[in-house]
Amino acid sequence: MNRVFPTILYLDLETYSATKLTVHGLHVYAVDAEILLMAYAVNDGEVKVIEQPNDEVTQLLLDPEVQIVAHNAQFDRTILRHAWQMDTDVSRWRCTMAQALAHSLPGRLEDLCQLYNLSEEQAKDKDGRRLISLFCSPQPANRKFERATKDTHPEDWAAFVHYAAQDIVSMRELYKRLPKWNYQGGELELWHLDQRINDRGVAVDRELVAGALSAVEQEKKRLSKQAHDQTEGAVDSASQRDALLAHLVKQYGVELPDLKTSTVERRIEDPDLPEPVKDLLRIRLAASMSSTAKFKKFKQCTSEDGRLRGTLQFCGASRTGRWAGRLVQLQNIPRGTVSGNELSDGIEALKGGFADLMVPDINKLASSVLRGCIIAPPGRKLVVSDLSNIEGRVAVWLAGEDWKIQAFEQFDQGIGHDLYKLAYAQSFGIKAENVTKDQRQLGKIQELALGYGGSVGAFTAFANIYQVDLEDMARKLYPSLPADYVEKSIFWWNQLNKNKQNTYGLSRDVFVACDGIKRAWRHAHPNVVQYWADLNNTAINAINNPGHVYNSVRKLKMQYHKGWLRIKLPSGRYLCYPNARIEDDQITYSGINQYSRKWGRIRTYGGKLFENLCQAVARDVLAYGMKVAELAGYAVVSSVHDELITEVDDTETFSASELSLLMATNPPWAKGLPLAAAGFESHRYRKD
Repeated sequence: MNRVFPTILYLDLETYSATKLTVHGLHVYAVDAEILLMAYAVNDGEVKVIEQPNDEVTQLLLDPEVQIVAHNAQFDRTILRHAWQMDTDVSRWRCTMAQALAHSLPGRLEDLCQLYNLSEEQAKDKDGRRLISLFCSPQPANRKFERATKDTHPEDWAAFVHYAAQDIVSMRELYKRLPKWNYQGGELELWHLDQRINDRGVAVDRELVAGALSAVEQEKKRLSKQAHDQTEGAVDSASQRDALLAHLVKQYGVELPDLKTSTVERRIEDPDLPEPVKDLLRIRLAASMSSTAKFKKFKQCTSEDGRLRGTLQFCGASRTGRWAGRLVQLQNIPRGTVSGNELSDGIEALKGGFADLMVPDINKLASSVLRGCIIAPPGRKLVVSDLSNIEGRVAVWLAGEDWKIQAFEQFDQGIGHDLYKLAYAQSFGIKAENVTKDQRQLGKIQELALGYGGSVGAFTAFANIYQVDLEDMARKLYPSLPADYVEKSIFWWNQLNKNKQNTYGLSRDVFVACDGIKRAWRHAHPNVVQYWADLNNTAINAINNPGHVYNSVRKLKMQYHKGWLRIKLPSGRYLCYPNARIEDDQITYSGINQYSRKWGRIRTYGGKLFENLCQAVARDVLAYGMKVAELAGYAVVSSVHDELITEVDDTETFSASELSLLMATNPPWAKGLPLAAAGFESHRYRKD
């Protein structure tokens, strides 16, 4: 249970440092940061602003019976620890930013003020950015003064003090108005754990980072010289996209739509392309693999004690509550193509400064060693485990696709078939043991593309990712498609063409083959398909009937509550859709558009709701595993997708098998959900 505190301290800090927060991250920034102003208020009392700690503030910060509320509390906690040596218990803290993100709302204070229509007296001071730029960092070199202070700018300082006080007014009002459904009980405890994990951080091999950064920079110069020499100066660097595209047209008459990796890789395979063009594209491809940015981030954001902190954002994926990556972005590190002894030798070569003498492709090596920059300190080891196909398991568990639940269970017992083979076999009524390698690949694409209502467009997108020749696939598959699938798919093709709708540039036979595969997968998963419709219809009914709780979607409950469409998950957490309504028979809600990153109206439907639900439940399973692992002594240092990275003593007491068992333990609310996890132990992080 969460404590109820008799006193609430609202606080906000304004700070100065020559270190750039956006470049180096909070924990490096905080070391040299000064607190310029602290604005605070106790309960509903007067807002005060101070420059140095006074007796009242000191007593409040040290009193274990006082709850502390801040916006982006991790910032204020960390700064207080460094600047004023105030090390407060994280369990006393509450964060209005985390609270907003947990309910699918924007994280920025000014956005929340606008969203909640706070009065001018309550809203965040709009002149704040100018004042922060003036007082909180060194001034540009062309200014007469290096640093603005209350002595150099007394009028602006007075406005700055008012701005600091206004932040407290805004935050206090938002704390009262923001929902707490997902920021109490176990979720609040999870945020406290998240804060401890971010404070703990991961150990970094700074010698490897320095060596890799040097090698990559040298390789970048070499590739630029190659591009310059081969184009006789027309292109100075392989990274100059427009210049390279123009040169290819002018010199060789070759037009490319872009220089994306997929485009370049495809054109290099074109036998009709002149060899000099292929050479330039190979140079471009090698240059585009450069991992300079991530190595720079490792270097910039690692603290003096060799640990990188603050890499996770609680509920950063605000729709589902998943963690998002920050700083180095561990979530999108490339898989890498170098492994085993070759990788180990490459790491030593990079650290020794002689990798160019050992490997033909520095960028491939550098991309492959990125994960290896995370290490265990002396006397410790990393124990890592990953939940196996958790979204796929959650999907069939939620929808009640019993044959597939049983298939997962049998696979985990070592007596079942590969799930991608089984997907294809179930779709086309053949035995799993007779599924060929190519057919298994189609089964994999089916599973990845079609589970959330995807159709031909989704299938072709994944087929392109896995480099499937769709024309060849159609020729082989067409004869085995059931006649009624072919008939319906041809009818659908004709309808789309008649209405001038998208057929994805496919020929009729390829379209029919892709649509037939979709129909076969859906026929094999009737409960999943029905669940999409049930979710869509129940959401519409809930929005049209505010207050009524719908229990008709198996393990979930839906309700339209004061403008929010809320879906109660098995864990007790809610998926939140603010300001939901029905427009032209479609479900819409307010949210942050994933493409524009702006707040606006978003359309959703049954398949998309199902995707959100599967990812949210998978997140809750991982969160439960996090807590169980911590209780067993596995100190979580980061999380990457469905994987936990833990750091423990280098003894036999801790093992990957035990961590995997802990993570695959069903939460009390997930009876019957088939879980499995697998991992490894190492002194250096890798992709298992």
